[in-house]
Amino acid sequence: MSAERDDLRNLAECLENSFSEIDSDICAYLRDSDDEYAAMWYEMIGLQRAFPIIPQMMEGDCAVSLSAEEGEALVRYLGLKHSMENIERKKLYFQGHTDNYAYLKKIGAI
Repeated sequence: MSAERDDLRNLAECLENSFSEIDSDICAYLRDSDDEYAAMWYEMIGLQRAFPIIPQMMEGDCAVSLSAEEGEALVRYLGLKHSMENIERKKLYFQGHTDNYAYLKKIGAI
């Protein structure tokens, strides 16, 4: 029983250490396979290029003053970011179930 517990602990540690890579892979997968997600991603890139203040605000802590147009662009950007994060969370959630099922099958639990 202790070996099984160690295996589970090692699996959890491995997954935790790999999370940023898994997250990155899922984002890349979604850009390639989900037209809605890809469209939002390209729109966000376009907003960043059209309004350089957006990446500055997202990456640093600076005081800024926005024009009305910049404010609208920022609100749109944040809305897209939120929508994309929801899609990513959903994909991660289901990927976790898929991986869990495969693991349980591998160890003969199901």
